[in-house]
Amino acid sequence: MRAGLELRELDAGGFLANLDACTSVYAAAMNPPGYQLPGRYSIMERHAGYAAFRAIAVMQAPGGGPTGDQPTGDQPTGDQPARGWLTRTRSARKRQAGQWPAGNGALVGFTYGFHGERGQWWHDLVTHAVAKARGRQAADDWLADSFEIAEVHVVPRCQGQGIGLAMMRRLTAGRPERTAALSTMDAETRARRLYRGLGFTDLLAGFMFAGTDAPYAIMGAPLPLREASPRPPRPERPSRW
Repeated sequence: MRAGLELRELDAGGFLANLDACTSVYAAAMNPPGYQLPGRYSIMERHAGYAAFRAIAVMQAPGGGPTGDQPTGDQPTGDQPARGWLTRTRSARKRQAGQWPAGNGALVGFTYGFHGERGQWWHDLVTHAVAKARGRQAADDWLADSFEIAEVHVVPRCQGQGIGLAMMRRLTAGRPERTAALSTMDAETRARRLYRGLGFTDLLAGFMFAGTDAPYAIMGAPLPLREASPRPPRPERPSRW
């Protein structure tokens, strides 16, 4: 990760205090239709209440470049409704204790996760799908004691600088769960290559979530994650129980 960037760990309160900035990073990285942002904001707000929540944020030092929620030459610029909603949200929210200190830089990336358990939408849906495709034992092996990584985003102008790798390693460091699990686009993306380099393997491919029009891959890895360097492949099932 290049100079001028700083990793910070956030608890649930710190994450909620900066949820507007995180949603801005999400909008810049994913360029979703504006009408989807209120729903994504609410989902992330709800996730902060899940068991053993942990978030990692990456800050850019003051004067280091444009902020994460301002359009630059390589950021999406066609979604004015999305940015407009974020601006109104920031103006309407009462700022909470724990926000980024004034003059302390801009948020350029964030990730978070929590302990997966029954009653959570993603956990229940994916556990059922893995059990159907690979058997109940495989579903239990991978998801019965899992750390579920819900979001990993970096603004476009800062991608390819090792931020995602640094965030993933910090996020999962010292976690007590047996495995980590996540979903990502079922395509040869930079994110997919990052996850494979850390030991994630496909549990399901071509998975369709309701309301989406693109296939996803469900991926899992034993914890702790391996170093992102060439090593013999991990076994198909987690080896630490």
